[in-house]
Amino acid sequence: MDDAALNQVSRREFLLGASALGAAALVGCPREAAAEQPPETTRLRLVDDETICIAPMFLAEALLRDEGFTDPQFVKVVGPGIYSAVAAGDADLAMGYAGSIAARLDAGDPLVVLAGIHLGCFELFATDQVRAIRDLKGKTVVVLSRGSAAHLFLSSMAAYVGLDPGKDIHWVEHSYVDSMRLLAQGRVDAFLAFPPNPQELRAKRIGHVVVNTSTDSPWSEYYCCMLLGNRDFVRKHPVATKRAMRAIFKATDLCAQEPERAARLVLDSRHASSYGYTVQTLKEVPYGVWRTYNPETTLRFYALRLHEVGMITPQKLIDQGTDWRFLNELRKELKA
Repeated sequence: MDDAALNQVSRREFLLGASALGAAALVGCPREAAAEQPPETTRLRLVDDETICIAPMFLAEALLRDEGFTDPQFVKVVGPGIYSAVAAGDADLAMGYAGSIAARLDAGDPLVVLAGIHLGCFELFATDQVRAIRDLKGKTVVVLSRGSAAHLFLSSMAAYVGLDPGKDIHWVEHSYVDSMRLLAQGRVDAFLAFPPNPQELRAKRIGHVVVNTSTDSPWSEYYCCMLLGNRDFVRKHPVATKRAMRAIFKATDLCAQEPERAARLVLDSRHASSYGYTVQTLKEVPYGVWRTYNPETTLRFYALRLHEVGMITPQKLIDQGTDWRFLNELRKELKA
């Protein structure tokens, strides 16, 4: 089935299919949800930043209805807007990069980290002049914006190998589409890409991969994307928060266990445009680790990296900006 045919599937068919997957995911799992109170609110607003790696958020839509949310909504934002939307209360839950979350917690944003979702999805693409991170010294690197996830991530990577990202790297800002074009033309030296950009760059043979954060240490040892919420929402709606997390975790398992089927559902929900890039992403990104890796260790790692380059001054980030209650409960309920 080609992309055009897949896009003909109706919204109703998507919701029915996702509900069926949700029912299948419950087989053999305890039904604590049935014994719980209904969510304190039937509306839930999730952030959609148009990156395929947050596929569990899209797949969770129908599963959220099974959890009592009659009005799940998606708030479209780009880049750093993820954190501003959640902090301002314009969205309730989102998936975001661990380093960006640490920086926003340090700045005092009313966010709370709830869980880790998957390991690395970033890949550093570069021209032939760059064979290792150290080679970025004196080079031009393109990012969406200063303070974006890619900028913070690559800054932490540069600091890890002894570079000063503020002095040793020349940063330029462009859209994702323009970034890939500039890399292909050799007008920039490197671009830290995330899905679906890495899949497209490889397909078009643009540049080469210097670092793959899903396989290369130490980045592959820590969560990349984590689940965060608005602090007031989580405090006022603990039942809704846990129910929403359960739906997202089930959707995460579907990404890990049935990537082809999950990719079709993401495409049917109009959250992606290419089946090929989507299924490739779901197969490559390590989704099956939310039960096992330590999210607190991830936050400490990135907070220290960003502290090294003077981007943040950590102050009680873990104690004030995390809540692992729901994660610990759901790890017991949703055993593999």
